[in-house]
Amino acid sequence: MSKVQPLGNQTNNYSSLTGLVCSTDHSRATDTADSHQSKSLEKQRDQTSPGCMQTTHTSWRSRLHSEMALLLSLLCILCLVGPVLGQDMQYEEFMAQIQACPKECRCPSNFPRAVYCDNKGLKSIPNIPPYTWYLYLQNNLIEVLSADALRNATSLRWLNLNRNKITSEGMEAGVLNAMPQLAHLYMDDNLLSSVPSPLPATLEHLRLSRNRISKIPAGVFVGLDKLNLLDLQGNKLMDDAVTEVSLKGLSNLVQINLAKNQLSSMPLGLPPTTTQLFLDGNNIEKIPAGYFKGLPKVAFLRLNHNKLGSGGVPKNVFNVSSILDLQLSHNQLTEVPLIPSGLEHLHLDHNNIKSVSGSNICPVAVETVDETVNDSVPRLRYLRLDGNEIKPPIPSDVILCFRLLRSIVI
Repeated sequence: MSKVQPLGNQTNNYSSLTGLVCSTDHSRATDTADSHQSKSLEKQRDQTSPGCMQTTHTSWRSRLHSEMALLLSLLCILCLVGPVLGQDMQYEEFMAQIQACPKECRCPSNFPRAVYCDNKGLKSIPNIPPYTWYLYLQNNLIEVLSADALRNATSLRWLNLNRNKITSEGMEAGVLNAMPQLAHLYMDDNLLSSVPSPLPATLEHLRLSRNRISKIPAGVFVGLDKLNLLDLQGNKLMDDAVTEVSLKGLSNLVQINLAKNQLSSMPLGLPPTTTQLFLDGNNIEKIPAGYFKGLPKVAFLRLNHNKLGSGGVPKNVFNVSSILDLQLSHNQLTEVPLIPSGLEHLHLDHNNIKSVSGSNICPVAVETVDETVNDSVPRLRYLRLDGNEIKPPIPSDVILCFRLLRSIVI
């Protein structure tokens, strides 16, 4: 209304001005005519000026109403169609999507490709509209992943089934493989005993944490060239389940999370593309010499809460230039392992380390480190040593070696 009111005022002013223009034009005529003509024109002006004002005012008022009606119509169309056009969705598809929305779910008109059925206490999956890309079914009581309920959901990109009661037996055959565009599958906190199979080749993120998975079927990842994140933390995986055979096909994997399983040794068969490896909360006692030569891109390595002793950590095992963040907290180490020059964060808290010296842990000879900061200077910035038997102060040769240190916790 705030925009309409000034326009109305402007119209009235314009009508008044128009009337004045009519009067002014007649006044100009009286200046150039003789008295007889003047009287005639003034008489004519008196008769025509009000008519001019009235006609102009009526005309503009009618035009204003027409323009406002058109403007409101355009606004209504934009409100309905604007978000749809933003998602490359035809109006007919939009209407079909909204009309097919299950009564148990929410299908927002401003995000029509998303269907929200979360936190509804559902025991089964309702029929899903045909143009759905994002389907949220987390926090329900679903036990079966039904192919029938998802028969229309062939366009799904994102499927969230976290915190349900789905078992491996409740996964109907081919239900996931029937979604040829699925990129994100989240099934955390369910009752799965095995990695679902078969999986769509388009998958990029697969989250299966906190299930009961003890088996990875051979070849389940073959053909998943786009998968870059695999989360299997909090399951029941043992050493014989995580092998080169079971992990075959993960040619572009970046992050793998195997924390809080039942591993007693470092997993074999990890793809060389692995950048983030999380193995916290297992029973790992040793790391084979040269283990990380097969992982030339590993940058973030977490081995917290294991059973690693210094005897199980070869001297140069972490001497990999790609490692930036190394976490070995809550183990049984008695010595600080040799670290690479490029390492930036080192977590060694809550071990059995009694002392630390620059001559033992510096990746270069301490005497060669000069006062200038260049590529040869070790990059360590954060060092955590609390929870050990180390007493302050930190030896000066440690500070001399690691000139970029910004924080030491002891």
